[in-house]
Amino acid sequence: MTVPLSLSVPESLTFEQAISLTQSLLDQIEGGALSEEEIESVLTQLVSSENGARGFFVTYLTDSRPLADRPSVGVINALRTSPEIVSELLVKNVAMSAAMVVAHRRRQDEEMAANSARTSTRSAGLIAMLELPRTHELAQQMLESVTAGEGVYEAFLKRWGYDAEQRLAIQQAVQPVLSESGENKSLA
Repeated sequence: MTVPLSLSVPESLTFEQAISLTQSLLDQIEGGALSEEEIESVLTQLVSSENGARGFFVTYLTDSRPLADRPSVGVINALRTSPEIVSELLVKNVAMSAAMVVAHRRRQDEEMAANSARTSTRSAGLIAMLELPRTHELAQQMLESVTAGEGVYEAFLKRWGYDAEQRLAIQQAVQPVLSESGENKSLA
């Protein structure tokens, strides 16, 4: 298996390089230029670092093409190789994009609100497909922080300045993630 040189992942990858690499990866996936094994190989390298995974998700989840709505086997297998990094970023993506829907609607920007809603839905969809136990632990912690105003994610929520309406949107986005997994029977 030879991965195209344009998709080689540098050892010390920057966030910006990861975005660019992901854009190239998505173009080649869309064009049918890569096998599932090649996709899995490149993406496994990409999500093995925080910068790589962040760059991948910011590009993949917001891309206008439907690729993220139907992740391939190669994408799913690769994401499962870095459960800690992937879990953390997916839970935060569900939360942040749900909160941004509220912010965009306040500015009467329905197009951006729809894009944020799509990102939240795609993130939740990946969580369901990946079935990573760590993701559900982190989602439970996010739910606890957003409802109790304390806990593991409280500093994260405060750093972004989420108000009561945004916290409610986060709660409403995170609850189904837990309910679908059967891990949050008290809220089901």
